[in-house]
Amino acid sequence: MRKICMAVMILLTLGASSQTYETQYRRSVTDVMQDVAKRFDVRFKFDGNVDTAGVTLPYADFRIRPYSLEQTLDNICKYFDWNWWKQSGNLYKIKRYEYPRRHEDEGRQMLDYLSKKYANRQEWEARRAVLIKEVRERLQIDAFLDSCVKDAKPILSSIRKHDGYTTQNICIELTPGQHVFGTIYTSMKKGKKPLIVCPDGHWPSRYREDEQQRLATLARMGAVCVDFDLYGYSQSKAEVGDHHSARAHIYQAACGLKLLDYMLKNRKDIDVTQVAANGGSGGGTHTVLLALLDSRITASAPVVHVASHFDGGCPCESGMPVQLAGGGTCEAELAAIIAPQPLLLVSDGGDWTSSNPTLEYPFIQRIFGFYDATSQVRNIHLPKERHDFGPNKRQAVYDFFIDVFHLDRSMLDESKVTIETPEIMQTKLP
Repeated sequence: MRKICMAVMILLTLGASSQTYETQYRRSVTDVMQDVAKRFDVRFKFDGNVDTAGVTLPYADFRIRPYSLEQTLDNICKYFDWNWWKQSGNLYKIKRYEYPRRHEDEGRQMLDYLSKKYANRQEWEARRAVLIKEVRERLQIDAFLDSCVKDAKPILSSIRKHDGYTTQNICIELTPGQHVFGTIYTSMKKGKKPLIVCPDGHWPSRYREDEQQRLATLARMGAVCVDFDLYGYSQSKAEVGDHHSARAHIYQAACGLKLLDYMLKNRKDIDVTQVAANGGSGGGTHTVLLALLDSRITASAPVVHVASHFDGGCPCESGMPVQLAGGGTCEAELAAIIAPQPLLLVSDGGDWTSSNPTLEYPFIQRIFGFYDATSQVRNIHLPKERHDFGPNKRQAVYDFFIDVFHLDRSMLDESKVTIETPEIMQTKLP
């Protein structure tokens, strides 16, 4: 009888244990996050696309690491395909997983991994050749260019004269019914002039004041600059669908290449040995890409863009999987492809480029060192500024091109720039 009672007790105990196990120690995510916030004295803000209503987490308490908030958040977020991002103070934001965005420490690990792939110029150049080949393949740029309208004649507006420079609208049909729309800013100085192709970023439009100030000032100092609409922005908006598409990645790269081709082949006032790309944010992505795709680019100035842990949050920057080239790469390595020719990184303390002075810049310097050319790469870091193309960032660009292309500093005066209206800067199609 005693043995029977013991067996029953064991079965009841096992049943209770099994029942507890089968619940998987689930808890409401809301409750778990409240406990984590209290334990680590932090606050959480959930992005709009993160829904926690009625959501439970299995083995919830086992995911908490009392010695590490970061590991705790990793254990919780990865179950739901979320990610966490430290904001200001003790605030953390919880967002859906984004494939182009990683933590700074992941960027450090990537750069450490990449650095071990090459110890000298020969090894780097072998890696560089692979990257260029595979980026072109993954971007599918050559097939796209083959599909473009052949021998498309540009539509050029009349030339508008200003103080020390002129402006002229340009439009070229890229694919049937779709055009690249841009503006050419030309110095009134005589003789051959440097060319700067300026991909636009995700600000309201290329008509905005700071872009006109930058391009016109560079022109007043002696350059020729040309910018162009993002896919689905400004005048391009009437011709295409959603900007947020992988097609935008290819299309914007092709726009830069087509304008570069036109300017070098048809403008007799361009010095073909002095050709640069310069853009900020998403325009920085395409600055790096243009320098990689076309060896005619002899200087590159990506602004508030380059990071080892961020590939650009828009499909027009990362819609085609170029970061998988060479078994895995990042923007810092792609930016270094221009070595040993001049490269400027402009960074600030308020976005993903805050790591430039300690991560990306030293990494790129090492590659330039293979050519004994570390003086050819510079980083202007503005720790108290945020993500924009403000006066100090524009000044960094002016100083760079004054040094690299010997522009005339005496003409550096943004107050002399005429800000044109969008209507004037738009091309009238037939």
